[in-house]
Amino acid sequence: MSPDEAAEALETMSLQELRQEWRTRFGAPPTLRSAELVRRSLAWLIQTSAFGGIDQTLRRQLRGQAARGGEVSDGARIIREWQGQRHEVEKVEGGYLYAGRRWKSLSGIATAISGTQRNGPKFFGLRES
Repeated sequence: MSPDEAAEALETMSLQELRQEWRTRFGAPPTLRSAELVRRSLAWLIQTSAFGGIDQTLRRQLRGQAARGGEVSDGARIIREWQGQRHEVEKVEGGYLYAGRRWKSLSGIATAISGTQRNGPKFFGLRES
């Protein structure tokens, strides 16, 4: 089975099956309770084992982007899980799209999600604490 086929096969597995697959391939699985998180992590490991991971140049570029305050390019998707709900924001020219509405800043979106004033880049993990 190819790495892509193996990653696709994970889509229909239960949490217990995912943990067993992890044990078979990589040893002790994480104690995560989210099947989706285990599924994504396992797919990442399968694909990076076969094709390689992120090279050092790209790692440095990504770290540099975070150090500059999390500037993101148009078309980028920013995902945050908050109180059990997944929130997805898309960067578009001049702002962001979230929940079918255009926003000028991530801070406005973070405040809408959390119900309290928040620093948007910090809330979405684009800036260190």
